[in-house]
Amino acid sequence: MKQIQPLLFLTIFTLLLQQAAAQGCVAIRSNGSSCTMMGYHYDADHKAPAQPAWTLAINTRYFKSYKHFVGTEEQKERVENGTEVINHAFSTELGLTRQLSNRWSLSFFVPVISNARSSMYEHYGNGSRSPNARRSTHSFGLGDVRLAAYYWLIDPAKMTNANVQIGAGLKLPTGDYRFQDWFWKNDSTKVLGPVDQSIQLGDGGTGFTLEANTYLNVSRHTSFYANGFYLFNPREQNGVSTARGGTPAASAIAYGSDVMSVPDQFMARIGASYVARNLSLSGGMRIEGVPAKDAFGASNGFRRPGYVVSVEPVAAYKTKNATVYLSVPVAVERNRTQSVPDKIRTAKTGVYAQGDAAFADYTVNVGVSFALK
Repeated sequence: MKQIQPLLFLTIFTLLLQQAAAQGCVAIRSNGSSCTMMGYHYDADHKAPAQPAWTLAINTRYFKSYKHFVGTEEQKERVENGTEVINHAFSTELGLTRQLSNRWSLSFFVPVISNARSSMYEHYGNGSRSPNARRSTHSFGLGDVRLAAYYWLIDPAKMTNANVQIGAGLKLPTGDYRFQDWFWKNDSTKVLGPVDQSIQLGDGGTGFTLEANTYLNVSRHTSFYANGFYLFNPREQNGVSTARGGTPAASAIAYGSDVMSVPDQFMARIGASYVARNLSLSGGMRIEGVPAKDAFGASNGFRRPGYVVSVEPVAAYKTKNATVYLSVPVAVERNRTQSVPDKIRTAKTGVYAQGDAAFADYTVNVGVSFALK
């Protein structure tokens, strides 16, 4: 009987994104929350069979964000008053992996993104009584692509019960970070301007990523896993106005929130997996978000920093040449932290300032990977 792999054959590529997560107005993008650990099968003699030269993965992520938070406190009156911002975010990421050896692999990730955002404040204003006050903006197209290399610290053919995989990658600004749509000021007047940062297709920065993936087998069917991902974006701002086709407010210019920042992103997962024949069930915790300050470079400009902690159940089923998975992280803590412009405003006015962000209750990640001959 074959020993079952310690993790899903292909763990979650999404989303996170990307675009996703901290979610909604906290701008996690699909290529910013990837986790690309590969598992192995072993035969009765603990020998690793040859891995496919190529693997193609198609992963889709969806969430609806509409609950507003300042810090960890939910602003329930936004939904009660009908002034909440609602984001529907879809991203499908294509990942192609070339297995160079038992230890080395190269992967290329291409996200395609479709977002819709409805609000009142961006259009007629939250105080409007017009039945047409809630309007929508949209974005669709290619996101920021990423190339990454992965390496197992120990030869998987020699170490069957535990291992660590590290990865490093380059993110390119291929997504349109200046995507525009119409903003309505009244029933007859509209202006063209850049859509909100949370539904932009890219962030405008060339970044680099570091990853770490590990597993530990504790029995024939049970294992523990952990994954970590960080996207470094050294560029401070991308020059895109936050005024939605209008003129930036003097206060926005004074506090540095008149243009969009290019933020770092992070994600980490930890949990346990149980496998019975071709079915794998996993459960764990997940945290992802946007820091208020980047690891390198300055951090001013508009961003909605924060994080979401989720309980993450995962189910996967493997056939001879394919693996299908479903993951539904459910938020248990959401926190919109204080941004650099918030801190500048606090220092200049003497009044504590902290903006809000909309989060989702859960995210749906579904995907399939194919071993290519």
